[in-house]
Amino acid sequence: MIDHKNKLNSDKFIYKDNDILIEVLDNISDAVMINNADAVIVYVNKAYEKILGIPAHKAIGTKLREVEPGAIAIKVMDTGVASHNIVDYIRTANINAVGFSFPIFDSSNKIKGSVSIFNDVTEIKKLKDELNISKEVTKYYQLELEKKHLSQSFSEYICSNYKTKEMLFLASKVAKTDSTVLIRGESGVGKEVLARAIYNESKRNKMPFIKVNCASIPENLLESELFGYDDGAFTGAKKGGKLGKFELAQGGTIFLDEIGDMTFNMQAKILRVLQEKEIERVGGTKTIHLDVRVIAATNRNLESMIEEGTFRSDLYYRLNVVPLNIPPLRERKDDVLIIARNILEKFNKDSAEKITLSTDVIRVLQNYDWPGNIRELQNVLEHANIVRVSNQIEVSDLSKYLLVKNYEEYNELEIKHFKSYNFKENIEVIEKELISEALNRNNNNKSKAIRELGISRRAFYEKLSKYGFEL
Repeated sequence: MIDHKNKLNSDKFIYKDNDILIEVLDNISDAVMINNADAVIVYVNKAYEKILGIPAHKAIGTKLREVEPGAIAIKVMDTGVASHNIVDYIRTANINAVGFSFPIFDSSNKIKGSVSIFNDVTEIKKLKDELNISKEVTKYYQLELEKKHLSQSFSEYICSNYKTKEMLFLASKVAKTDSTVLIRGESGVGKEVLARAIYNESKRNKMPFIKVNCASIPENLLESELFGYDDGAFTGAKKGGKLGKFELAQGGTIFLDEIGDMTFNMQAKILRVLQEKEIERVGGTKTIHLDVRVIAATNRNLESMIEEGTFRSDLYYRLNVVPLNIPPLRERKDDVLIIARNILEKFNKDSAEKITLSTDVIRVLQNYDWPGNIRELQNVLEHANIVRVSNQIEVSDLSKYLLVKNYEEYNELEIKHFKSYNFKENIEVIEKELISEALNRNNNNKSKAIRELGISRRAFYEKLSKYGFEL
């Protein structure tokens, strides 16, 4: 009986019956390419001709380094390391191939060539790429669907604005974690509303939500308010001491509103709390470990404050783990009407009426820039709801300052509502309204009102006296 294995492995058979080896190679379905030590192609099989569309007589003798310098076969010969199942783009044939390539060594262990066996996977790769694209598209639509159907916790944020929806979607994701959150936005955009929504959506929503307005508490009291104090800590201290806001929030969430108004000294103490997760009461020596999630908010430009040296950069980076930027209402005019109607719905529930907005009122609301944001819009509609004489809010029910933005529109919509057509009298009415609203929006801070009105301090005080305002 003939031992075919030994016969095939004998040098005599390989050199004597080379035709049989060629026949075997020509009948396999994978392309075969053999290169010599100079990376010149010395052999290709029939599958190679079919897959690459290149006849053997044109392929043999080709210098691979010149036509396919990035080929896997070149890398294999340069490194002496075999390559398996790597997708290789063959530029000359415009196909993607996968297979394996290995170096051939002579008796002195020098590379004398390489063998590459591969097949065309262009269609397979195309299908794979299409599948990946399909998966990414599906993922994108899934995310978009999630954005449209935010949880009930975020239902107070009625909006259609894409930028706002993006922010809310990020907020809904971070709500489920314990990460520190920094909410940024102008006064009146709803920073506290967002903080409460994050809390309600979090795993801590059965534990306390404690709010601290850092701007409203005097500096000398803020530390004891936040960290508490022990018995006899200072003159006037409550007997037995007092728990601070951080301790009250244990297991839950503390909301540090207007953190940009905190003094540099207090910032250092807050930083320590965030880093060490512990506090000491004022006048105390016992360390109290904390399990509290921190949400901070500010309407200040913290980056500018860092440059000015009024806000600590290390605290900024501790707070700014997940920043949520709430766009001002002037940048989301597409939301003004739906927010206004949502506010009216609440009025309707309270009064059992169906209050609507006239077409002219809608135009005024959409054209105004809302420096006081949603809070200002709510105040405007609350005022109009009180003074209205019918179930429809008219321009005459609005505060006059809203109409000054565009005098032509004011003239078109509102002139018919004045008691007379006397120009001087009507200008005085508008001036009085503007001053009153500016003082209300700025909590009677006259310096801020002057800046907002854009008049001199002298002119401002003259008008206060003229219209009977408190000096």
